[in-house]
Amino acid sequence: MTKVFIDGSAGTTGLQIYDRISGRSDLELIKLSEEMRKDTNARSEAINSADIVFLCLPDAAAEEAVSLVTEPNVKTIDASTAHRIDPGWDYGFPELSDKHRAAIARSYRVANPGCYASGFISLVYPLVRSGVLPADFPLTVHAVSGYSGGGKKMIAQYEGADKPDECNSPRQYALKQTHKHLPEMQQICGLTYKPMFSPIVDDYYCGMVVSVPIITRLLPKKYKPDDIRAILAEHYEGQHFVKVMETGGEQTLPDGFLAANTLAGSNDMQLFVFGNDEQILLCSRLDNLGKGASGAAVQNMNIMLGLDERTGLV
Repeated sequence: MTKVFIDGSAGTTGLQIYDRISGRSDLELIKLSEEMRKDTNARSEAINSADIVFLCLPDAAAEEAVSLVTEPNVKTIDASTAHRIDPGWDYGFPELSDKHRAAIARSYRVANPGCYASGFISLVYPLVRSGVLPADFPLTVHAVSGYSGGGKKMIAQYEGADKPDECNSPRQYALKQTHKHLPEMQQICGLTYKPMFSPIVDDYYCGMVVSVPIITRLLPKKYKPDDIRAILAEHYEGQHFVKVMETGGEQTLPDGFLAANTLAGSNDMQLFVFGNDEQILLCSRLDNLGKGASGAAVQNMNIMLGLDERTGLV
């Protein structure tokens, strides 16, 4: 039986991972008491007793946890930002390519992607790889997420009795263009420059839509929405969790609105291509706690263990 330890099990991501794996008969969860979960010696013993360790910690604490690993067979999945562009770690987005999936399968250190970054990369990586988007293309990205992405402190703010009035409206943030997901957006997609990123948090619990507009006159070759959709569909053909949706039509968006919370509670990701021959809008919809965090972490664990990636996620 595979032994699993969640370091940081009291946080949002850790709790969501626990919910997804606690009922599985093939896993044994190593748990620490409340008074011991921050004790370095207790954590070190738990980490080195496990086959798989999830790090659901702030960056500095995740780096410290990695330093505690002394047993060579311990496999680590880091849900923090600390190692996402570290060449010694494999990036945990298996649908990007066969190379990514194979690297995860043999890896002992996997960096789980960021939620916003997952949406952006799912759209942009295939288009850069296929030559549609030049590496130096001036990209912008707009995104809206539920407040659970802000962690326990933000959840308490939104759900508390003294909730500020401004939390009743969408709130844009990271205005200095230094959001922590930008480095992985740039590096994983092979971009010369970071995209300009405008994230928004809104008054609902979870789910997100990440949108990337493309002005076709700036491309080296003109493409229509159906051309872009076909490229994305070919890239993700046969994938379980990433689906490229049909453009237009009542079946895709019955009311003409693209809601951000539709996939809450799932590990699915839906990609959309809208617009016209002059302006194409790419959208990725996912659960920021699912494919954007905990669900992706469990999917990566399944691949690392040689299991069906859908185990515990369907």
